[in-house]
Amino acid sequence: MSSTEIKPGELGYVNPRGIPQAPFVEVVEDYVRSRDQVESVLQSFQEMLSKYKYMEMSTLRRAGGLREKIPDIQKTLDTVLFLDSKRNSEEPTMTTTFELNDTLYAKASVTAADSVYLWLGANVMLEYPIVEATDLLTSKLKSAQESLKLCEEDLEFLRENITTVEVNTARVYNWDVQKRREEKETAAQLK
Repeated sequence: MSSTEIKPGELGYVNPRGIPQAPFVEVVEDYVRSRDQVESVLQSFQEMLSKYKYMEMSTLRRAGGLREKIPDIQKTLDTVLFLDSKRNSEEPTMTTTFELNDTLYAKASVTAADSVYLWLGANVMLEYPIVEATDLLTSKLKSAQESLKLCEEDLEFLRENITTVEVNTARVYNWDVQKRREEKETAAQLK
């Protein structure tokens, strides 16, 4: 194996989402046969590091979006469940205040709601029977929570690999410094 062929995961594990594990350099000589290859090995590690950091930033953004989305889904589900509980109660009419805009609210009377309107995104709203809306929101909430859990697992995996690549880089760099020192000492002794 030449030093320019080092790729993440070629010697190790690939997680379920396809993120390869960085190889750990135990013996630097296995990766660097001569000092001439040090620069290409360090460049290879730098490329791996930048890829892992890009994946980390992307996963952080996705996790952040999910952290914002989960409370909204939960709040909507709670509201639908509340409407469902009021449907069969003795007081089928209730008065509520709802948000029209950031600073504009209106009062409304709600009577025995059999269906609700849910935003699907892209300015699309669709009417659902309460039972279907509950099922849909429950499955969306579960899916978002599972996705967040996977993002957190991926972030941990990426952080471990970033640390591994940084350690590899330091070990190869230190090996190169040691070899240079040895060469200088050998040259000095020959004079």
